[in-house]
Amino acid sequence: MGESKRVVYWVRRLSEIAMLGWLAMMLLIDLLVAAGTNGAQWLVPFCGVAGIAAVVLRRRYRVEGFVVLLGLSLLISVVMGLTGFDGVPGTAETGAILILTIGVLRHVEPVRWAALLSCVSLVVLMAEAIGRDYQQAGLVFSFMLFVGWSMAAGVGGYLRFQQERRTEAVYSVRRAERLELARELHDLVAHHITGIVVQAQAARSVAETKPEAVLPALDAIAGAGTEALTSMRRMVTVLRTEDDAARKPGTTLADLRLLTDGFSAGGPKVAFEIGAGIDDRTLPPEVMTTLHRVLQESLTNVRKHAQGAAWVEADLRRHERAVVLRVRNFGSHGDPRVSRLGGGFGLVGMAERVEALGGRLYAGPSAEGGWQVVAEFPLP
Repeated sequence: MGESKRVVYWVRRLSEIAMLGWLAMMLLIDLLVAAGTNGAQWLVPFCGVAGIAAVVLRRRYRVEGFVVLLGLSLLISVVMGLTGFDGVPGTAETGAILILTIGVLRHVEPVRWAALLSCVSLVVLMAEAIGRDYQQAGLVFSFMLFVGWSMAAGVGGYLRFQQERRTEAVYSVRRAERLELARELHDLVAHHITGIVVQAQAARSVAETKPEAVLPALDAIAGAGTEALTSMRRMVTVLRTEDDAARKPGTTLADLRLLTDGFSAGGPKVAFEIGAGIDDRTLPPEVMTTLHRVLQESLTNVRKHAQGAAWVEADLRRHERAVVLRVRNFGSHGDPRVSRLGGGFGLVGMAERVEALGGRLYAGPSAEGGWQVVAEFPLP
């Protein structure tokens, strides 16, 4: 686990513990109030316990726990109101309702159900203030609970808005990457089919004069057809509607070197090493184009987020049935904003392309304190 991920993990754990600690303190206040007033007020701490349980289990039973808590709170308010008991709203109960309201507005789908549940929670809180009208203080309780609900609804709505924006941006990036992959698939298949047609025409031309040359030509045709089918199987799942975007020729290892040389001319020096057993014939064309894309995006991120990097190391190596590209910078830490966000949309696009070919991508802090991107592709 990277250092940034470990920090995020512990921040979340400590935040959860702090939230439950506050609810426990509120429950203690409810117990003290119940001990001072007796009667039906003892129902309030039990509702607070149910609220804490609903908060603890909210990731697994978010809607179910919220509905049970709202029903129990409303029932207690109705009982106190009908019996005329001079009760007090529960602090732990109210805190749990507000916390769950934030979570419901942020996560529940569709959004109309989230809005409906949040409105029901407001009704329950108002019933809590009116039904537990301690010494004619119902209006004060109503105002305080409405302010609390408004803040919770605002936070939940804002988090929902940010989440929707992020989801839409990720979808747009993935769609753009898939369209680019579709164009590359078009180029690859067209290249293979052109080779098949040329070799078939050549075999037909020499069939009468040199029959012995037909068999090697047929073998070459079969090989080209197999390559085309392999490329299609690996990329057809991301095929999208064609457009009139410009086509580009297949990428080679020389293009990767040109990319690193161009980057070195205007930025930190790049040491690019290609391991043994790797050449233009050993790597499928779709893997080669994706390697170029990952290398380009990785170098762009170095220029944007690690401008003080002394130098960059990139290496492409073969490990049994896989090829691995690693790009890492030295002498400068990655941008902390990228680390906190878990990566930008460029990383989303890279991951989309790598995973479409059955590979894996890792982007995060390196052991040396810089930033690294590692992309692994299986080989046929």
